[in-house]
Amino acid sequence: MSATASMPVLGWILLLPFAGALILGLLHLTFPRTKKLDNLYAAIGVAGPVFAALLSFLVLDRLLETDHAPLCRHTLFQWIAIGDFKIGVTLAADMLSGIMLFIVTFVGSLIHIYAVGYMWGEKSFGKFFAYFNFFLGSMLLLVLADNPIIMFVGWELVGLASYLLIGWYYDDPANVKAANKAFILNRVGDFGFISGLGLLFALVGSGGFDFSDIAAHIGSVDPKMVWLVGMLLFVGAMGKSAQIPLYVWLPDAMAGPTPVSALIHAATMVTAGVYMVARFAFLYNLVPDVGVFIASIGAASALLAALFACYQSDIKKILAYSTMSQLGYMFIGVGLGAYSSGIFHLFTHAFFKALLFMGAGAVIIALHHEQNIFKMGGLQKKMGLVTLTMLVATLAISGIPPFAGFFSKDAILAHAFASQHYMIWAIGVATAYLTAYYMFRLFFVVFVAPSGKNQEPDRLPKTVTWPLVVLAAGSAIAGLFGVPEAYGGENWLGTLMHLPDRNLHLGTGEEFLLDMFNVIVASAGIYVAYRLFARSPKEANGSAAWQTLLRHTLYIDTLYETLFVKPLRGLSFLFDKIVDNRIIDGIIGMTVGGYRFMAGGFALLQNGSVRWYALYIMAGVGGLSLYILQSMGG
Repeated sequence: MSATASMPVLGWILLLPFAGALILGLLHLTFPRTKKLDNLYAAIGVAGPVFAALLSFLVLDRLLETDHAPLCRHTLFQWIAIGDFKIGVTLAADMLSGIMLFIVTFVGSLIHIYAVGYMWGEKSFGKFFAYFNFFLGSMLLLVLADNPIIMFVGWELVGLASYLLIGWYYDDPANVKAANKAFILNRVGDFGFISGLGLLFALVGSGGFDFSDIAAHIGSVDPKMVWLVGMLLFVGAMGKSAQIPLYVWLPDAMAGPTPVSALIHAATMVTAGVYMVARFAFLYNLVPDVGVFIASIGAASALLAALFACYQSDIKKILAYSTMSQLGYMFIGVGLGAYSSGIFHLFTHAFFKALLFMGAGAVIIALHHEQNIFKMGGLQKKMGLVTLTMLVATLAISGIPPFAGFFSKDAILAHAFASQHYMIWAIGVATAYLTAYYMFRLFFVVFVAPSGKNQEPDRLPKTVTWPLVVLAAGSAIAGLFGVPEAYGGENWLGTLMHLPDRNLHLGTGEEFLLDMFNVIVASAGIYVAYRLFARSPKEANGSAAWQTLLRHTLYIDTLYETLFVKPLRGLSFLFDKIVDNRIIDGIIGMTVGGYRFMAGGFALLQNGSVRWYALYIMAGVGGLSLYILQSMGG
């Protein structure tokens, strides 16, 4: 296959979920709901993602035909044409986007199948799958975009879809507030993203503006401007991937149904920032200081989220903070130039995080929508399959070999150590301890510890349980695609992506010792969780100041409310009630009043009486006569 080949199948991969969304939306609006129609909704809603996944396998197979880095392109239509400058809706697949394509479609398909059972009986079943398909299609547009402008279109559509799904249960004002919060905070990050794209276009956009054109010309740009572009682009990633300081929308996004949480956190929205940084690797390699800043933000976000997760009791919020923490690891990787390691962790994370959310959702619906882990317990005897799959996912996220998270997480930590950023490495190791602790805290409380209640879980449909089995298999073996040389592997996935990694040498023995140290640290976290929560768990109610702060997530939301929301509301009130209502409207009102007064005066003169008009004529003639006499000298 040539280095660049046309591949129309990319268009079908993109159009299938969008077409499904359109058909489902029209059916929902046109026909009254029936059980047969719900079956049709489920079939259409699942068919698009499944066929897109099958076509994605075809794309991956095509990309694997050669040893070099092939690129498949397909242009749907020309969007902008101004002189020599042209922007087309062009889709492109290299190994980076091909792997992302596989993650989004395969894991997304399993989540869609799971959603059939989870959402069955919802009054707007068809509309839910219309939104769900639209969400998946938007992420595919982001991943397949051949230029950053089309990427940004997908970026924004993902934000819109998340708004619709997070606020799905809109009867509760708290859910509407959560959707608004996610949407607005992402717009803050997106302002940085679009500013960076605008500046980048001004610097290199005179010719083409696809990623290959930008890579070819970015080397001639002033390094200070490249530094600024890199920072602005990362602001967008902070918002979309929930990193400090734009992360506060993520826990509240749990207001949406659990399949939405699984799709947002595992395969789509929050991974977009990591993918974007990896896609711009050619730019970030020119400004390593920005990369260190990205890694530092990632490390701080990973540690902070892990600390918060240790004091949560809502099962979905624990997993939400876990997502933020794992994304922090990914940003450590891509920030320090280990792009393939960051994407590798994104790859393994998609399996075990989707499994964790879907397993949590299975527990929630089985226990009649109970989400407090301390009101659960002893479920291993009554929900054996869910218990086993959740154990696999918990071991994977904790970095216990040979499960997937061990290989991907330790690859990032090894690179951080080799790059001599020892503080970032130490924070990563500390976070690994906390991750094992809070995840096994959740597992022991929900499944192992005896329950004070005689709970009888509801029977789960097969569409809920079977996707868990598939994801459990992925969580167990996905790490084998990136086994490092220290364990006799070839890091196949990393080599395949051809990303411009900063290669740092770390001896095999040294890497092995670091990995074993990480396993010991994680095992210590599991042991502490077992001692505290496996027999008689108690919800943390410590009165120490630091415990109170962590339980209330450092009151960051309150701080943002005080520093930003209330002042902006006050400013809005000032402009609405005083500047606009009194000053601007007052000036306009005075002007209108003046015209009305003048009109009233003229109306008195134009009263329709012939006598008055005769008087005006006489006065005019008299005045004119006096003027003429005056001009003639009297």
